[in-house]
Amino acid sequence: MDAKLFQELVKALKIGKTLPDATYLHKTALEKASCELFTLCSNVARALKVDTTEWDLVKLFRKEFKVAFLSYPDFYNESYPSLKQSILVDLSKLTSKITSYKDSDNPPILHRKELMVSVDDPLREHFESLTKEGELAGLYANPFKIGFKQTWERLIEQKGYNLKDGRIIKVNGDIARGNSYDELKVDRHLTAIIRYELSTPFKLLAKHNFLTGDYTIFDYGCGRGDDLRELEAHSLSATGWDPNFRPDAELVEADIVNIGFVINVIEDIDERIEALQRAYSLAKKFTVVSAMVAGESVISKFQPYRDGVLTSRNTFQKYYTQGELKVFIERTLDTDCLAIGPGVFLVFKDKLEEQNFLLNRNQRTHHWNHLTSDEKRGGSHELVFVKYRELLEQLWNKCLILGRLPASDEFDQFDALEEKVGSPKKALQIINSVSDILELEVAAKNRTEDLVVYFALNLFSGRPKFATMPERLKRDIKAFFGTYQSAIQTATEALFAISDTDLISESCLLAHSQLPSSDYRPNKHLIFHEKYLEKLPYSLRIYVGCAAQLFGELDDIQLIKIHIHTGKVSFLGYEGFEDTPLPLLKERVKVKLREQDVDYFDYVEPYNPPLLYWKSKFIDESFSDFKKQVSFDKRLAKTGIIEPSKDYGPKRIELDSLLKDQGLEVRGYRFYSI
Repeated sequence: MDAKLFQELVKALKIGKTLPDATYLHKTALEKASCELFTLCSNVARALKVDTTEWDLVKLFRKEFKVAFLSYPDFYNESYPSLKQSILVDLSKLTSKITSYKDSDNPPILHRKELMVSVDDPLREHFESLTKEGELAGLYANPFKIGFKQTWERLIEQKGYNLKDGRIIKVNGDIARGNSYDELKVDRHLTAIIRYELSTPFKLLAKHNFLTGDYTIFDYGCGRGDDLRELEAHSLSATGWDPNFRPDAELVEADIVNIGFVINVIEDIDERIEALQRAYSLAKKFTVVSAMVAGESVISKFQPYRDGVLTSRNTFQKYYTQGELKVFIERTLDTDCLAIGPGVFLVFKDKLEEQNFLLNRNQRTHHWNHLTSDEKRGGSHELVFVKYRELLEQLWNKCLILGRLPASDEFDQFDALEEKVGSPKKALQIINSVSDILELEVAAKNRTEDLVVYFALNLFSGRPKFATMPERLKRDIKAFFGTYQSAIQTATEALFAISDTDLISESCLLAHSQLPSSDYRPNKHLIFHEKYLEKLPYSLRIYVGCAAQLFGELDDIQLIKIHIHTGKVSFLGYEGFEDTPLPLLKERVKVKLREQDVDYFDYVEPYNPPLLYWKSKFIDESFSDFKKQVSFDKRLAKTGIIEPSKDYGPKRIELDSLLKDQGLEVRGYRFYSI
């Protein structure tokens, strides 16, 4: 069965609980409703060795070639059964993902069960009576408040009812018991800070060219509206809503919906879930979700409250780890998300938009020389080249970007080229007759490597779906690999290869010999500046790229450390890296690829941050302070305080004291006698 037939069969179903993205059916009803879909699901479950006792419901996606096997073992025994396990199967990528809720205190629950069974099910009438009870009690007025167990139970209490033996019973006196939390008043409005520049999520959107005016934007929880004012000043279509500062603004759909640092200031878990689901429901292309990320050293400074802390301003903060935030987003929205920064994730609805984003994210930026005519060559091609030089150079630059000849919709001057010169193939022959086009071979090789990295990183999180790929990518596959299967095979081999420590060791040695500067310790590590990431062998680009998928973008990160034998990558951020000889380490993020986990280390008070010694090992002439840094490091070595072979040395206070004993002090990049 292919994707087209699958979607036709799902849309043709006469029964089932149908939502915009999927239809839910009990397996007994599926067998009666569609033999084809039941056979497909049974075969898939059998192939994955999922026993029939391990799934009760199936989720059939309406717009994608996916199914999910859902385990609700108490479907017939409980009024609102809890989800124990979900197995999501992408039939186009041939991948599966298992999510367990067995140990969850707040698992997803089911409502309106009568829609998921056949009309002759003996308990269908009973299920209908349960739904009617909830409707009469006003429990279904807000669909964002009913999806999780604890939220549902608290809503029942707040409405003045009890849940007893699966039935909703009115409480005497019509007094709602409220939730089990204390009634401490938290000043949420004080969390809205005044900004004089774009917030981090919008800076990342700008970095990835989403603020070009091609997208509408809605800022859910916009605070005082500082981001909106900046966006509007650039003539972008941006609106927003905030419960404290813009409560009367309309909630509207937009291509991009930003919910920036909102969920982390909501002390009520039910409201937190509702806010995220509501923001996601408004997005056409994707949602940007961000929250505060911090380690235990930060959290321990505050008074614990609910599942977060209270600050000195009587505001609430829920600090997440990167992994914890990812799980919260994916479980709440029942979809995957992509990290683009610490505490910042993209959740795509438009899969074509997602593939374009991933494709551009993994493409290197190349700087090429302009074409130069060879005076020794001549003939009619020389005359055509001179006459249409500007047009041909534009074509040449596009060829170098793509690594191949462009299609008609990939070159703005295509019509003019055909009219004045001919086809792109003929134009390339003219260029070849008057100039050296070996650079195109280099461009093709680089583009092939970029695509291997792209596909390998997609495989790391799930095989990319060919049908949702941009046309440009399909052309790349044909030009550089021949077939999609060949591209996937090459990428699969490259991805599996990064588990080979011998290969990583050899690649690190090769990178050290090719990079302008780096610190290499055989069988231990390779440390380099993030600006050199694109210059790495593609095996290391995949290695670091897998880590970055768990961490996000490398903003505010200067050095990357590849641990050769432990399957780890560290990202190091320094204060004053660009303009001081001894930068202070302010952030260290260690990504453990084998465990798929991320550790954060913040070097804030009361910690005394370590200094980066011998910075000249990590920079070259392209850095403005390179010569000054080399001179500083030579002078420091002469003091004998720290050996150049040592990575770590005394903290700043200790260093100043030791220098003082030698009658020296550091001012800027120079040593002075005192």
